[in-house]
Amino acid sequence: MATRTRKPVRAALPEAATYLELLVTQDQLAGEAASLLGTHDLTPQQYNVLRILRGGDAGGLPCQVIGERMIQRVPDVTRLVDRLEAAKLVERARIAEDRRVVLVRITNAGRDVLAKLDAPVDALHKQQFAALAPAELAELQRLLQKARERR
Repeated sequence: MATRTRKPVRAALPEAATYLELLVTQDQLAGEAASLLGTHDLTPQQYNVLRILRGGDAGGLPCQVIGERMIQRVPDVTRLVDRLEAAKLVERARIAEDRRVVLVRITNAGRDVLAKLDAPVDALHKQQFAALAPAELAELQRLLQKARERR
């Protein structure tokens, strides 16, 4: 996969330059992931929902919980689930104890799609970060987590 070559971002403040570098990097990495997921007719947000459901309770999760666990917040999880349901990758079920609660569960077809994507997604991530040594990856993760902290 070709990467765009660009000059380092220039900004008056180092914080602004860092922010812009993060945006440029995120755009490149997300674009590569979206291309891969598109080969299976999935958006990154749909893929995220399927992964949340695969790792969640076997009985399913309400849309509100799915929304809370999403990496990128989306305004309408229900419509996202609608599209996955139309593709037969998830199903909805009401619980007997409280008919107002609707749980979303991943189907076998949804699990199959994820199983087909597991190795290619892992390979993509390895390629995306091939220039970084394991210690550098750990340090980058630590620094990104630290950047999200507020003092």
